Amino acid sequence: MKTSQRLQQIDKMIAQPYEHIWDCCCDHGLLGYLLLRRDAARTVHFVDVIEPLIAEVRGKLQRYFTEGFPEHAWQVHCTDVAKLQLSEAALANADSIHLIIIAGVGGDLLIELVEGLVNANPTQKMEFLLCPVLHNYKVRAALVDMNFGLINEHLICENNRFYEILHVAMGVEQPISLTGSLMWDLSREEDLTYLERTISHYQRMAQNPNRDVEQILFDYKALRPECSARLVES
Repeated sequence: MKTSQRLQQIDKMIAQPYEHIWDCCCDHGLLGYLLLRRDAARTVHFVDVIEPLIAEVRGKLQRYFTEGFPEHAWQVHCTDVAKLQLSEAALANADSIHLIIIAGVGGDLLIELVEGLVNANPTQKMEFLLCPVLHNYKVRAALVDMNFGLINEHLICENNRFYEILHVAMGVEQPISLTGSLMWDLSREEDLTYLERTISHYQRMAQNPNRDVEQILFDYKALRPECSARLVES
């Protein structure tokens, strides 16, 4: 099966080896297969709450990723991501860094999963690679409230849809911007298109008297190149 540009970009952002990488809400396991092929972790974990999907992934792993791979190369978990106990993973130890990938879910669910994992694993060292489908501003605000810092971020367009990918962890000094920082290159037409689409989205929301998005609109409008130029001049 063809791997999307979004999953390929997530794969590229994993620039160092990990003891454990957790591909959560793994769907058909495409990202995890990429990670296995290049030996990105001692163990790649495939996690989904839907049993038929996990059964399909397990079958492909047994068929294509058994011969020539160590026994601990992969594990499959059919469970609620928010209730994962990372310390129960085989070969896990107190010094292991767990990279947890959550992609392809809405912002509200993503926040719920991250909060659940943090609360369920208070002593584990964790990094997160996150790619919400919607509500990026809300996700970023929640991560700030949970004391996460930014390792890296990237903006990608695929099939005329834009995705923000955030690599975050607690204890990182660089703050997370609510509107994004490292991901922007506003000399690119693609980035400008995404910015104007986002502003238009919140302008439409602002027409609803029950939705207070004034600050969000202000923050995104401040990213416009002409606004940035005025700030520099002042």
